[in-house]
Parts: sequence; C-alpha cells; structure tokens
Amino acid sequence: MSLHHVSRRQRRFLLVLSLVAAAVSASTVSARVPDQYASGGNSHGYDMAPETRQEVVEAAVAALPASNVRVSGPFQANWDSLKKNYQVPTWFNEAKFGIFMHWGLYSVPAHHTEWYEKHMYGADRQWHASHFGDQEKFGYKDFIPMFKQEKFDPDAWASLLKKSGAKFVVPSAQHHDNFAMWDSAVTRFNAKQMGPGRDLIGELAKSVRAQGLKFGVSNHGIENFQFINPPADLIARLKAKKADLYDPEWADFYNVADRSDEACKKFLVDWYLRNVELIDKYQPDMLWFDNGVDQRYLDPLKLQIAAYYYNRASQWGKQVSLSTKKAAYSPSNQNTETVASIIDFEKIGERSPSGIRPGAWQVDEPIGSTWGYAEGMKIASPASIIAKLVDTVSKNGTLLLNISPKADGTIPQEQQDTLLAIGEWLEVNGEAIYGTHSWTSFGMGGGRNEAGPSIRFTVKADNLYAIVIGAKPGAELLITPLSTATVSGRVSQANLLGRAENLTFVHDKAGLKLQIPQNLKALPAYTVKITGLKMNPASATRSGNPDW
Repeated sequence: MSLHHVSRRQRRFLLVLSLVAAAVSASTVSARVPDQYASGGNSHGYDMAPETRQEVVEAAVAALPASNVRVSGPFQANWDSLKKNYQVPTWFNEAKFGIFMHWGLYSVPAHHTEWYEKHMYGADRQWHASHFGDQEKFGYKDFIPMFKQEKFDPDAWASLLKKSGAKFVVPSAQHHDNFAMWDSAVTRFNAKQMGPGRDLIGELAKSVRAQGLKFGVSNHGIENFQFINPPADLIARLKAKKADLYDPEWADFYNVADRSDEACKKFLVDWYLRNVELIDKYQPDMLWFDNGVDQRYLDPLKLQIAAYYYNRASQWGKQVSLSTKKAAYSPSNQNTETVASIIDFEKIGERSPSGIRPGAWQVDEPIGSTWGYAEGMKIASPASIIAKLVDTVSKNGTLLLNISPKADGTIPQEQQDTLLAIGEWLEVNGEAIYGTHSWTSFGMGGGRNEAGPSIRFTVKADNLYAIVIGAKPGAELLITPLSTATVSGRVSQANLLGRAENLTFVHDKAGLKLQIPQNLKALPAYTVKITGLKMNPASATRSGNPDW
C-alpha cells in the first residue's frame, strides 16, 4: 500500500503497527532490521550521555551567561516555540548528498577505530603500551603535538568535495575526545593553541563556502564526560603518580578524575559555551549532535542551544538546522515527532528506514570500514556508495557520506578516487538525485536473495526517474511497478540521462519494457527518464516529520 494513497486515519493505524513492530524487534537481540519508517525512540541506558540527573542539568542552565539565554529572536527555549517557528531548510530538501568527516587526534595512532582514546585505557592497553609506552608516560594527550596537519590544504579539500557532487560538508569540530578543532576562547584544548596551530574549522569553512557548498559542524563532545572508563588497577597506578588522567593540568581535558555533580555541571556549561562559540564564529548551516544528547534529562540544556542557534540564524537571515539521532529532540520519545531537528540515522540498513519515509531525514554512512582514519581500513567502491545514495534518495532521504582524513592533513588517495567517481556519475545522473522526492514505490529488486539489477525511483516535477543499479549494457528490463493497471497516465517518452536519443519501449499491463543500449560504457547505474505519467506531489513537510 502506498503511503500517498491512504487516508489520514489509515496512516495513523500504519504508524501504530510500525511502532509495535519496532518494539517487538527491539526485544529480540538478533533483530536489527528497521521498520519502514525507522520510527523508534531513545535507547535504554545512558547511551554515552553524562550519567547525571535533571537537577544537575537545570543548575547548569541557571549558570549560563544571561547574554546567551536572552538573545533576541522568535525562538524561545521550549518545545512549543521551536515547533511553531522551525522549518526544514529548503537547501537541505534539495541537497540529497553531503560529506561528513571524522577528523581528529585518533588519526595519529590510526589503530582500531576513532574510539582509540577509550580503548587505549581499556581493551587496547597492551597494544598502546607496546607502540607508544605505558599510559603514565604517554597518554592520549601526548598525541596532540603529533597531530600536525602539516599538509592540510583547505582549498584542495573543498575542490575535491565540490567535485564529489556533495552539496554540503559537515566536519567533526569535536569528537568524544574533547579536543576542539577550531580557534577557541572557551577551551585551551584546541587546534589553534595546540597541535597544528591552525583554526582548522575556520579555514575549511571559508574554502568550502567559496565553492558554493553549505557548511555545518558536528559536535560529539557531550559524550566526553564518561567516555574513558579505565580498569581499577590502571586507575590506581595513574592516581598514585598523579599522571595522565589524574594529572591536574589535564583534568578538564579527560574528565576522569572528578565526576561529581559540580564537575558535571561545569562540563555541561562548557559544552554549551563551545556550541555557542561554534555558532557565532562559523554560522554553521547545520549543527549535528551524536547519540549523547538523546536523554530527556538533558532537554533543558538542549532547548537553550536550539533557541540560541535559531535566533542567531534569524538575525543572519539564514536557513539552518540541527540534526540529531533517535528521539533526541522529541519530547514524546518517537522520532516521527521530532521538534526543530532533522532526524539522522546511523548506517544504511542497520537503523535507517527500510521504506519511504516522508518529510526530511538523512543517514550517515562511512566510506570505509571505520569512521576515523585507521591503518588498513577498507574503502568502499564507487559502485557501492552510488547504490547506497540512490537507495537512500528513493526513500526520500539524504546521504551523509563520512570520509576519514589522516593526521598529516591529507585525504587518502583511495578515498579521493571513490569521491571523484561518485562526482563523475552525478555529473550525468544528478538530475535524478538533486531536488527530487520519492515516488509511490521506492523501487524493485535488490533484496538479499534477489539476483540481477535493481531499480530505484525518484521524482522531479512531471518526470519519473528509474535508476537501474547493476545492469550491464544491453540489458533488457521489465519495470513491473509501471504496469498500466497501477499507474496513472501512459508513458510517452523514455530516454537515458546523458544520451539524446529516445529509447524504444512497450508500456502495458506487464509494466514498462525497454533495453539499455549496447554501446555504453559500463557504469554502476543508468538512469531512465520517463515522461507521460501522473506524478505524486513532494512529501516534504515544514517540520521534517512524516505528515500524519
């Protein structure tokens, strides 16, 4: 049943069914397949959030500078005001493809994952000691001088990202490790005062915008407060020597030695001020938060951030948005009722919608086997990423593709090659991606046990695009969802994007029959532009939520 062809009452019934299915799935450890809309809420437990109480959060809010809390504008720090005044930026609905990046200190050891800091005081203790020395002599802080970014060329990066076909760029301004990648007056643990000696975020922002791309930042810093959890014997060793995690000079960097309520309050105020600084210095088009902001007891602080950000954007005359996971900005605890934030899902096929989800959403997906750069990481092929992009857009989503720069400031050639190949494909086929919306069906084929090519649909104006993934030149196609018994109108023309001549076809009750031309270069996907059928309207909504 198509979402666009059911009544509002039926839609609500379908939503209830999907929520029940999600709840049953969540109770089954082995079940990882998302429901059609991926309509779940927050996970149980802290999920990387500071393990604190709402009264501590409220004390932090009370300690915020009055100049921030009272910034003028239409947005107030409450759900009703955010809901009334927010709308998804037009540029986001049209973009469909952005670049994310995990860029930070963890690329120096380049081992295991971007969670190196956590693992070097835990499961990878021995590996770290054998490669860099014992933790009391060489802690995570000692990677900072090695994070030189000496080859970082923001203009070259921006040129590459433009050529990839991406429309917006969201680098990590701060990861779980509490190191700020910008020139900060809030924290001394920043890239201008330490390590590279450069305002990395500021330089990249200028270059990216010069290419005509939107620029956002991600902040994972809320997860720092309890990110490191060493075993008792290591704690005792470091405490006795007042070393590394227990060195008073680095206490505010690690947030391990003191996890009292007062320390948590101070941390939360610091997190807020860092976000305000990012907002004011770089006017980000998107401010992206990771899982750690999910918990409801953090709402008083999150509301302050949202009101400040949107009021400042109103003063700038810019369309901007928060982007958050699960139900971080949904007081009802269902992500289909998110307030003033674009919902983000982590990894295609694991947590993202399995079908068309109306409104606005995005999915962040790594280009390689890890998020941050690690030696030996495997990079996905252009064909694999293009297939994921097409599948995501056909379901009304946006792909946020993560890349992994190195500690010397370079983007590895294998990643560059994949990005350039995606851009080359989009030069011809971007018409079927940018500014499109979902059709009544997202496609056919592509199931786990299905052989042969798969097809995904997108719509722009009166045109239907059938993007054929995995077909060889000369392949014969029968597109069964286009049966004359089910579609409105009759196909009048079909042509392949990038070629002027029309394709010969037969349109009947079996579907649309046509053939991919023989004399073509082999590509990851071909796009057939189809005219003559009556198209459904766009499913964009002001709130970004499905319009129930």
